[in-house]
Amino acid sequence: MKSGPGRWRGLVNNYELLIFDWDGTLVDSIGRIVESILVAATKCDLPRLDENSIKGIIGLGLPEAIAVLYPGETDRKLVEAFRRAYADHYLALESEPSALYPGVATALQHFRDQGHQLAVATGKGRRGLDRVLAGQGWSDFFDVTRCADETASKPDPLMIHEILEHCGVSPERALMIGDSVFDLEMARRAGVDSVAVSYGAQPLEVLLSCSPRMAINHFSELGDWLCSAASPAEVVTYVG
Repeated sequence: MKSGPGRWRGLVNNYELLIFDWDGTLVDSIGRIVESILVAATKCDLPRLDENSIKGIIGLGLPEAIAVLYPGETDRKLVEAFRRAYADHYLALESEPSALYPGVATALQHFRDQGHQLAVATGKGRRGLDRVLAGQGWSDFFDVTRCADETASKPDPLMIHEILEHCGVSPERALMIGDSVFDLEMARRAGVDSVAVSYGAQPLEVLLSCSPRMAINHFSELGDWLCSAASPAEVVTYVG
């Protein structure tokens, strides 16, 4: 049984808790992240990296991302200068909030109306997430949010464990939706099903290696799939 261009694996459960990554999943901010990394590198006299390399670290906390991008760089002052330069440039860009992907606002409200608990698990820092949530008018919309600077960075499952505990939901009743291998691997380690989105930071073929339950090309497909949760779905294959 198919729903739109997406396809899913196995039977679909009724999920009580939907956990979303932020950048590249709900919000079209990948270009701003890449730009901010490049600006920070220039200000810190570090080598300029290609766009694909930068996209490959999106989802990690910033200290972890810097360690991957510049593995030989251990100067704490330089790393802190990079962090500040990145944050300052990104937050300046966010004076006009990044656009939500099409259908996100309507779908999230629909999920809320259906009784789902909603959470955000992000590699952003708390300061940055609070600012962008406020920019979207969502300061109090989600049941809980977790940021990389207040818990372990993805793909460590601690972020999800904390969200599950806060919401009182068991792992099998939660679903993680994200655009990076760090999102999907974090979900796997936490015993939580995942959905991969193909329109964010990382290529679909990379995401499929993490065996998500579902892969979607458009956010609206998530709602179609969740609507099928009331009855068993046949096994079908991947995304068209």
